[in-house]
Amino acid sequence: MSLFAARLLAWFGRHGRHDLPWQHPRSAYRVWISEVMLQQTRVGAVIPYFQAFMGRFPDVPALAKAPLDEVLHLWSGLGYYARARNLHRAARLVLERHGGELPAERSALETLPGIGRSTAAAILAQAHGQREAILDGNVRRVLARHAAVEGWPGSTTVQKQLWALAEARLPGARMADYTQAIMDLGATVCTRAQPACEHCPVAPDCVALAQGRTVELPTPRPGRALPLRTRWAALVIAPEGAYLQRRVAAGIWGGLYSMPEADEKQDLRESILSRWTDAREDAPDAGDRIDHTFSHYRLELRILRFRLPAAACGIMEGDGAIWYNTRLPVRVGLPAPIERFLRDRGNIDNGANR
Repeated sequence: MSLFAARLLAWFGRHGRHDLPWQHPRSAYRVWISEVMLQQTRVGAVIPYFQAFMGRFPDVPALAKAPLDEVLHLWSGLGYYARARNLHRAARLVLERHGGELPAERSALETLPGIGRSTAAAILAQAHGQREAILDGNVRRVLARHAAVEGWPGSTTVQKQLWALAEARLPGARMADYTQAIMDLGATVCTRAQPACEHCPVAPDCVALAQGRTVELPTPRPGRALPLRTRWAALVIAPEGAYLQRRVAAGIWGGLYSMPEADEKQDLRESILSRWTDAREDAPDAGDRIDHTFSHYRLELRILRFRLPAAACGIMEGDGAIWYNTRLPVRVGLPAPIERFLRDRGNIDNGANR
């Protein structure tokens, strides 16, 4: 066993996290769901989502047979919704190809949507004790500092270096504990800002610490200003609620329900008034705008308000749309910024009386 692994496992026994919900029981399915949820999301934020997800989809068949709308509904607020769509697609493939049990080979796991090398390795190491290295964000940070690896970890060259380091440090046994331990070290000690090096079990031979470079490593992604994109959205209110359309599966907020949108204000207005000839455009409320930052651009969504005298309630299957009421919401996925806007500024509950 490497000295790195021995120190880390000893530290994990005293200071690691042993009561995470996906550890009890630690099945391949539960590890898979947790690993996908934890991508770019903190443990504390994931736990309530994981528990609700397991309560509704306790195994692969339950997830595979569920409507996508319900999966997205339980994912609402976690962001990066392609993860949920990929989970649903992968569950259906596992049911079809593997009888509802996740395969125990990395090559087979990597053929499933949303499962890359690190996620597959995490499943195999934690659920089956297989000797597989992982390389999530926390692990990249630990290794980049411990070996003083130069360069942005997202680049191909640096990733190859980090994978080699990750494999070289693996223990010969206790793979489930080791995998959790190195993730815990990055999450709780070797943090992005103000790492607690005095509590780190591998500090004695950490090159970045010896060189006084823990602040600068790992190398940040090359800076770039996020472009601003402005679009218009229509809040169409009827006595039954607000009109929402299902977005196309690909792209931002794919497969979720949201307000109709357009690039141009006049195009959106004409689209709404041509569809509902009895619609009345209301004066905008103060603050009728949604600002949201994605990984590659900032969105400014400006709102137009329309009111209808009447509308059909419920899900309109052929139209891919619903009437959404905040008091009696249907179980579909909504982008968190849209849901917050409807709840806080939509004025839906008393829409018929305004």
